[in-house]
Amino acid sequence: MPAAAAVVLLTVSWQVAVDGPLLGLDRWVRGAVRSAHRELPGRPLDGAGHVLSDLGSGVPAVPVLLAAGVLAAWRWRRAVGGPGRGGWWLPLPVAAATAVLIPSLVVPAKAAFARPGPLGDPLTPEQWGWYPSGHTATAAFSYGVAALLLARAAGPQAARLVTAGAVLLAVGVGAGLVWSDFHWLLDVVASWCLAVPALWALDRWLPRPGGGGRSQASSGSSLR
Repeated sequence: MPAAAAVVLLTVSWQVAVDGPLLGLDRWVRGAVRSAHRELPGRPLDGAGHVLSDLGSGVPAVPVLLAAGVLAAWRWRRAVGGPGRGGWWLPLPVAAATAVLIPSLVVPAKAAFARPGPLGDPLTPEQWGWYPSGHTATAAFSYGVAALLLARAAGPQAARLVTAGAVLLAVGVGAGLVWSDFHWLLDVVASWCLAVPALWALDRWLPRPGGGGRSQASSGSSLR
């Protein structure tokens, strides 16, 4: 999956850079969404799209990530039997580093590609561009890393629940952005693909508290 995600990310980025034919998929999806808006008028769906989109904002996503780091560190400390053992503090720098990594990856890419949004308005000097989607990346990284940290100190069932919740949030944010006409579909797909290899690598590097190594697949915490 990480290799596939990397190939998709490179392909989409290339097509965005050269305004290639794959961008026709964006226009087709946007047309289908606009048709759905006409056939399903009403504020509930539009409101749901905005709510889902907002879940990818820095607030609440980053506070959730940092809170998960604190909670995971507390759970890890209890699991290893107290301070000074087993690297119980590890979730704290992982959560903080993730919060810094998100804009470090997304902002330079937005500025480099300078892709206009679905409305087609030219970028103003203070705008970075729409590709890749910052909200989608924030949701995928923040909720994904939060799930990995919490799953390490949880039972198999709880680990599956938090992992499923992170996936649903990341997908929901992307869907809300496309439905609300805030982003092209490929903006969203690129951010998902950007997060997959990072989460895959973290899942294999991050140990279980007191375990001295990465978690086993049977723990249910893997994001394969």
